Amino acid sequence: MEHLGGETESSNNGDKVEVTDSQLICGLPDDISLFCLARVPRKFHSVLKCVSKRWRDLVCSEEWHSYRQKHKLDETWIYALCKDRFDEISCYVLDPTSPRRCWKLIQGLPPRILKRKGMGFEVLGKKMFLLGGCGWSEDATDEVYTYDASMNSWVEAAPLSTARCYFACEVLDEKIYAIGGLGSNSSDPHSWDTYDPCTNSWKSHKDSNIVPEIEDSVVMDGKIYIRCGTSPVTSHVYAVVYEPSSGTWQHADADMVSGWRGPAVVVDGVLYVLDQSSGTRLMMWQKERRQWMPVGKLSPLLTRPPCQLVAVGKSIFVVGKGLSTVVIDVRDVGNMGRVMVGSSIPKLISSDDEVISCKCMAI
Repeated sequence: MEHLGGETESSNNGDKVEVTDSQLICGLPDDISLFCLARVPRKFHSVLKCVSKRWRDLVCSEEWHSYRQKHKLDETWIYALCKDRFDEISCYVLDPTSPRRCWKLIQGLPPRILKRKGMGFEVLGKKMFLLGGCGWSEDATDEVYTYDASMNSWVEAAPLSTARCYFACEVLDEKIYAIGGLGSNSSDPHSWDTYDPCTNSWKSHKDSNIVPEIEDSVVMDGKIYIRCGTSPVTSHVYAVVYEPSSGTWQHADADMVSGWRGPAVVVDGVLYVLDQSSGTRLMMWQKERRQWMPVGKLSPLLTRPPCQLVAVGKSIFVVGKGLSTVVIDVRDVGNMGRVMVGSSIPKLISSDDEVISCKCMAI
């Protein structure tokens, strides 16, 4: 019989014999095979992995991930970390390009983290990270677990340098930053850790401008912005910004911080914030004018606060309780201040989970 994966084939008497040809597709050079296979949509990658061990290893490899990124074939899916009314966590994934868009549960979360609070949540490459956290009777931990989306598997990873919970987590220059938050008695609250995937290790840093009370974080213009709690001196919201060139944290622009009062996301270098103080209203920071502008209001029939924001291309996904989702294309926000119209993804019928954080992963 013709064999695609180059592993085994059947002889006339029914026995299996080894095939010496190790090509991905018989008769084709591997680079041509990769050229063809890498163009298969991401939703069918699980089917490709069933063809043979060689195909499975390819789809799960860094080579596959890098090739699709280099040739702009990668597709972005959204991952959401949630908690239910019993404070048990769960993870869901959404393919935003699917004709029948719906959130799907990711199985197999490590049992020991299901009840943890204040965990960090981040994506780097084709892996999702759950970091640190604590519990009612458990101090902050340095444990890290990763989910490999290609292999659909969870493993324990290199631990944080510092035990943390309720901290900021962002990616900058292909490194994960775990910043501030609460820790164990021996932890320094004015510190941050960086993870380098090349060495699979964490490195600890200190800066007195970092505070434990972290409200939100975002990466903009190649810098990390951290929105902190209310200042005990001025009673105003304040923020700090990380300068990679100097490796230090500075106080952020007060005008920008003044309107940062909700979940934030950056699209094409522009900062958007969802104000949930009275209904749900999307705001935009205009750097040139140094002022906040209202983009539009979202229908209360579609949004279910508290919401989190995540962006894919030019679209902002507003994800609320039960994973009820509203999609806004920022190219269609010409009517400033009016009710915005966008597509929506209905909530999960059997869920009223609260969304803790949303991240994107491109494969």
